[in-house]
Amino acid sequence: MKWIEIRACFEAEDTWLAEELVSDIFFTLGLKGVVCSTPLPEPDDGFQRDSPSGSTANAVSGYLPASERSEGILTALEEKFDTLKEHGIAVTITTKTIDQEEWAESWKAFFYAARITDRIVVKPAWRDFDAEPGDIIVEIDPGMAFGTGTHETTSMCLAMIEEYLEPGNSFFDVGTGSGILMIAAAKLGAKRMTGIDNDEVAVAIARENLEKNRIPSETYQVLHNTIEHTDVEPFDLVTANILAEVIIDILPDIRKRVKPGGTAVFSGIIQEKKEAVLSELAKNDFCVISTRTMGEWVALSAKPM
Repeated sequence: MKWIEIRACFEAEDTWLAEELVSDIFFTLGLKGVVCSTPLPEPDDGFQRDSPSGSTANAVSGYLPASERSEGILTALEEKFDTLKEHGIAVTITTKTIDQEEWAESWKAFFYAARITDRIVVKPAWRDFDAEPGDIIVEIDPGMAFGTGTHETTSMCLAMIEEYLEPGNSFFDVGTGSGILMIAAAKLGAKRMTGIDNDEVAVAIARENLEKNRIPSETYQVLHNTIEHTDVEPFDLVTANILAEVIIDILPDIRKRVKPGGTAVFSGIIQEKKEAVLSELAKNDFCVISTRTMGEWVALSAKPM
């Protein structure tokens, strides 16, 4: 199988906003393996501790299966990037075609062991890491699914799971991706877990990652499904690390799956969408109990009223 690697280099006064807007376009059009690379200072000790010095250009890269649909998606990308000019963001696209094997190996250059909280460390399967006493190591191979734990949206979700999940709780993950949130929940004591994703590849990778982390198979299920087509059963903790528009659309379905006294965590929300999500949470009888922000991203935790 062939893949098209798309690299969008951008120039803007507000680098973080530009990065999120470009990334959002990639996600909206279904690109896989989206990676942001910007010139960054040396990381703090314990965070991506074996990482290289970083990129010298602001860019977002993603991958598209080479098919008869590719040309149309590339055209749509160019049209959407052109609209960013009104935000003072100039985007230049370069592409190249690569083999499946080359694509898979190219992933490994980007990801490193990362301390997300005082206890949770996300470690790519091919990296070494000197764990400290009490560390919870989540070993991950992202493959074609987005979710390595270092992105702000996932990092905030992991921190909120650590804060709200109690040993013995049930856990439901909407848009599970690589399965990283399910693995963390299991290692924090969740006893019954369900993850869903509408991407067959993500579901397969999530199952592989759960197995690699030796999560007992009888404690979880990962389904290729959307929330409206899953059984309505209550969970102690529900997470949805997806786009704000999708969160708003499925909030009634999420509400049905949160136990009385349970908690829901929502991430993947850019700042400009925060008020819209808050409004819909209130309409669906959720009370927001905490808010986290990282860069242009917002995560919310809420309880049913």
